[in-house]
Amino acid sequence: MTLVPSAQGGEPLRILMSAQGAARLHSRIKDVLGSLPHVLVSPGAGEGDIDADVAFISRDVTGLSTKHEILPATQRFYDAMLASKSLRWVHIHSAGADRPIFGLLRQRGVIVTTSSGANASVVAQTALAGILALGRQFPLLAEAQREHRWAPLIGTGLPRDLQGQTATIIGWGPIGQTIGRILLALGLKLIVIRQSAQSATAGAETVTFDAFQTVLPRTDWLILACPLTPATRSLVDATALSLLPSSAHLVNVARGEVVEEDALINALGEGRLAGAYLDVFAHEPLSQASLLWDMKNVIVTPHSAGFSDGNGERVTRMFLDNLLRWVHKETLANISS
Repeated sequence: MTLVPSAQGGEPLRILMSAQGAARLHSRIKDVLGSLPHVLVSPGAGEGDIDADVAFISRDVTGLSTKHEILPATQRFYDAMLASKSLRWVHIHSAGADRPIFGLLRQRGVIVTTSSGANASVVAQTALAGILALGRQFPLLAEAQREHRWAPLIGTGLPRDLQGQTATIIGWGPIGQTIGRILLALGLKLIVIRQSAQSATAGAETVTFDAFQTVLPRTDWLILACPLTPATRSLVDATALSLLPSSAHLVNVARGEVVEEDALINALGEGRLAGAYLDVFAHEPLSQASLLWDMKNVIVTPHSAGFSDGNGERVTRMFLDNLLRWVHKETLANISS
């Protein structure tokens, strides 16, 4: 199949990416594009005004920026995308595309594709680590270790067996599916909350979002692995939390805005919820004044559930695969709506 440039008049395909990404990927991009004229451009690289056709947001572009607090280098890249009148497609390193910049681009008709699935196994492993740590009371044991205090669990109450408990997973994408498979293997009962009532997997009960609250009274582990959408924003509110047993735990590796954070803090502080593992928050970075930092029944991590040294290569392969689809005028994978 003949490769054709997306720009008119024989102009080269202009790909906006970080200088670090361009240095790392230029030869692999050339292998994909072959004889198709192309140029890699980066904000601040001295090319003058940038008008790119395609953009690749690798992890180094966002760096330590969050969607709430954007650092200058990230903002320069965002500004370059917004100023590119010819921009038609952006590929991002993350599984979610809920940052405001992507909404602005989609409103202009720009296609946004994600790297959904690239870090699914890593996020699932992290969520499982949170479940096991809370289930085996590691926060209490870690506190005792810091105090040099010998505190066998027999003195504080024996942990419940995980086997036979019920986990409710909200979201059945690559992350939710991986978590569910592991929990079933550990002997937990599984309830899946998804848009469709069609059975999610063998051995699991499937419930739609409309019936979400009906399963909460029999949920021991409420695990959030869903994208942030109008349907999931504030889904876990004060009412939902009040329906959970006081022995239940919350695990959030989705988005902080899925949970009403103040209601969660109240439930944890008042003993109406046994504990939580939280990797995401309503505002990031989490304020130093947040009560969540010091709660003995809470594990806090800084939106790092999906980080590993293999993710960059998986994201790169997804971008290059989509780049080949783009120049072949084929449907792109992982289009975000």
